[in-house]
Amino acid sequence: MSAPRLNRQLVLETPDMLSDGAGGYVKGWVPLGIMWAQVTPRSGRETAQGGAPVSRMAYRITVRGAPNGSDKRPAAEQRFREGERIFTIEAVSEADPAGRYLTCFAQEEQVV
Repeated sequence: MSAPRLNRQLVLETPDMLSDGAGGYVKGWVPLGIMWAQVTPRSGRETAQGGAPVSRMAYRITVRGAPNGSDKRPAAEQRFREGERIFTIEAVSEADPAGRYLTCFAQEEQVV
């Protein structure tokens, strides 16, 4: 395996329940850190959601490896942010047998 070209800066975020000030909670996002990544498009499609057309694109995002349990290791249900773009992580696996890199399978949705 040749080394991936980690040329994009993404912010790894994890979900957190934040107080809404009225005794309840809302889902918020807490940044965990910046990661350099290679972002490769896979496939895309357009669907309708709530009557509005939605573009859904799949990506393979490669980042440096981190041990299981580390807060620097991406996990499913976390997300990457690049400015206004959001990539929701669906699954993570080692990209090579030595675990030097991780492959994150992610989705990006945009209302069109």
